[in-house]
Order: sequence, then C-alpha cells, then structure tokens
Amino acid sequence: MSTESLRIVWIYPDLLSTYGDRGNLLILAHRARMRGMPVETLEVRSDQRLPTTADIYLVGGGEDGPQALGAQRLMADGGLHRAAAQGSVVFGVCAGYQLLGRSFFAKGTQCAGLDLLDLHSDRGASRAVGELAGDVDPRLAVPALTGFENHGGRTHLGPEVSPLARVTTGVGNDGVTEGAWRGKLLGTYSHGPALARNPALADLLLRWATGAGQLPPLDDSWPEKLRAERRAAVAARQ
Repeated sequence: MSTESLRIVWIYPDLLSTYGDRGNLLILAHRARMRGMPVETLEVRSDQRLPTTADIYLVGGGEDGPQALGAQRLMADGGLHRAAAQGSVVFGVCAGYQLLGRSFFAKGTQCAGLDLLDLHSDRGASRAVGELAGDVDPRLAVPALTGFENHGGRTHLGPEVSPLARVTTGVGNDGVTEGAWRGKLLGTYSHGPALARNPALADLLLRWATGAGQLPPLDDSWPEKLRAERRAAVAARQ
C-alpha cells in the first residue's frame, strides 16, 4: 500500500451528527488501517475552513436548522466544490445527502443546496421511519443495501444521477428508489451507520479514493451476521 495517508474529513460534526453517522468515519478508517493504509482523520467544525486536498468527505444527518446552516456555510466556504471537482469522494447521509442536491426544505422553507448532485428534495405526506433495504445498482458491484431511515423528505432525481438502489423495504427517495450517485459522489438515506451495515459500500468508497481495482479481503463475519439478522427481522414483519 501507499505510504501516503488516506485523508478522511468529517464535515461539521457540530451541526450534522444527529444519528450516529460518525460511525462512517470510524468504519472507513478501520477498514483502511486493517489493510495497512496510513489514515488521517479530520473533524472540521462549521466555524473552520474545509481543506480541499482530502480523499474522502463525509456529510452526516441533522435536523432542519443545522442542515440549512450547514448548506449555507459550505456554499460560502467553497471547499467541498473544489474537492469534488478535483476528484475527491463525497458521501452524504440523510440531511447530508439532501444538501448535496439543488434544493431541500427545512422548517417549511425551500433552501438552496450545493448542486453537486442533480436532485432536489421536498416534503413527503408522512415521515419515513424504519428499516430501509434495496438492490444496489449492479454497476457498483455491492450487495443489497440495508439500513435505518428517519426522514420527512422525498428526493427526486434528475437525469445526471443514478439511483443507488431500488427499494425493497422502506421509502428511501420515493418508495421506488433510494439514494443517488454520480462519479465519486454518493448519497443515501441509510443510517445504521450506513457503512457499518454495508461494509462493501465502505470498500467501494475506499477503492474510489485510492484508485485500487481490488482491496485485500477482510473478515466480515460480524457485519454479515448483523445484515442477516436485520433481513430476517424485516421478513418476519412482512
């Protein structure tokens, strides 16, 4: 492996960290280190400048007010746009996923997003709460998505992005599709945290960040047991 550190940035933990999404940072760092990769993790608060030379940027979930404030500060900062343009990986979850799009609603007001993904979000008739599962786009070569969703939004994809998955359980974007991706940018409504519930998705982000065609395998017996338990629990309720 390269001796250069893999740099992973967790964006605005003081605003966007409602649902334990810091776990995504921990999982990525752990899976990289288990393969001998040096890793540097940075937690950048909303009053700090965002570095533009990291390899992976993580945007977590949050409530309406912090989501809107986070979007405003990221637009004013400009660092995430520069990093994405340079080919960095960006992974957004829930509120972080919505703010990667053109617009979203917070406290009944339409807010401008970062316009990094061709999508927009509005409010659904009911809140989506519960298990979320779907069949991932086969081009990503990742097993079925599993997670937990808790959001009031509905997300509508434009022609320049592809759904991350087709929903088999839960709501996701709109009851049909879940998440979105384009290039090295990917968003999802899945908590759990998402990368703990979906280690192959974590490895996909690591491959994108490092340019590796394949990564040495890890023992994923524990997360696979968790995935099997959640699938069984969902099936029992259907």
